[in-house]
Amino acid sequence: MLIGIKNASKLVGISIISCCAVLVCTMFLNFYLDVRSIESKITSELSMIFYNAQVSTVKVVCLVCGGCLLITSVVMLMFYMKHYIDTHRKELGILKAMGYSNLKVAKNFWVFGISAFTGTAIGFGGAFLLMPRFYALQNKDKMLPEITIHFHTVILLYFVILPAIGFSLLAIGYAWYKLKKPVILLLRDNLQISSKIPKHGIDKNREVSFIEDLKSNTLKSKKILVFFTVFASFCFSAMTQMSFSMKDLASEMMGAMMLVIGLTLAFTTLFLAVTTVVKGNTKTIAMMRVFGYSQKECCKAILGGYRPMSYIGFVIGTVYQYALLRMMVDIVFRDVEGVPAYEFDFPVMLISLVVFTVIYEILMYIYSERIKKISIKEIMAE
Repeated sequence: MLIGIKNASKLVGISIISCCAVLVCTMFLNFYLDVRSIESKITSELSMIFYNAQVSTVKVVCLVCGGCLLITSVVMLMFYMKHYIDTHRKELGILKAMGYSNLKVAKNFWVFGISAFTGTAIGFGGAFLLMPRFYALQNKDKMLPEITIHFHTVILLYFVILPAIGFSLLAIGYAWYKLKKPVILLLRDNLQISSKIPKHGIDKNREVSFIEDLKSNTLKSKKILVFFTVFASFCFSAMTQMSFSMKDLASEMMGAMMLVIGLTLAFTTLFLAVTTVVKGNTKTIAMMRVFGYSQKECCKAILGGYRPMSYIGFVIGTVYQYALLRMMVDIVFRDVEGVPAYEFDFPVMLISLVVFTVIYEILMYIYSERIKKISIKEIMAE
């Protein structure tokens, strides 16, 4: 079999994202189902207002967090699938030439659903480990009757079993669609040609134009990686700023959890994007170095276009976290006493921006060194 468990294990990004999504959604949805069982025991009007606010919070968190991460997981799965098919085109083409149908080959891609199952299972188990502490914090002022933790099979079904089956079916369907190509196209070499590379030093204006043109073409040809770059900076910006606010609005546990999840998602997606960009442009980088372009010019052409995208993502994340927290405070908890007013925290935003800039530039420096170490001889010998 061409596709095995080893191939599926490389989709660690999907496992991490699905784990984060299920961890958060399981805790909140399990709390929602358990708190609904005590609704009849609530007697005071103030407690009922607090109860309604908690129910609204669960709906917002599950919809915003779960929906956003689900879309990201699907996009990442399709990216991995396309990347795998592109790098194994010849093997797949040989199978088709031997008489295997598109569907028969595509069936083997079901193993990619294992990545989703691994992540959701870990997230589901982790949620139950955190639930005792989470339930205690949600009702720390004892405004509601005691809430007992129950195991709900429906959550296991919708958050663990069905996503694994769904991702496997999606992988099979996407592979079948991508394999609907003539065998000759699958067997043909996929030449990596971005644009004509001029000789270094002949025409300075033409040289600058080429670097800018290559930078633009790299972004246009890797739109999914642009999305991952924006999403990574979005997660860093939104979650780091929100985590500081959560200490006052909710609890230190919620703040720490958001910070860990945000940093995990940010580093995972950014690492995936930058690594794929460098690997996908090794021949272009080699040719640029043959014609005398410096390491700095190679980095500018290949990685430079992603820098403004990352800061756009940071701005979007800042606006998102501010809008979400204002909605929670001004709408969801407007009738609950003791909830502090929320105002935009400029010092926290500046600290987050400085930390993000330092981390991003260090990462770019590390990958610029990797570009420097790309062997022209090995690339040309392929």
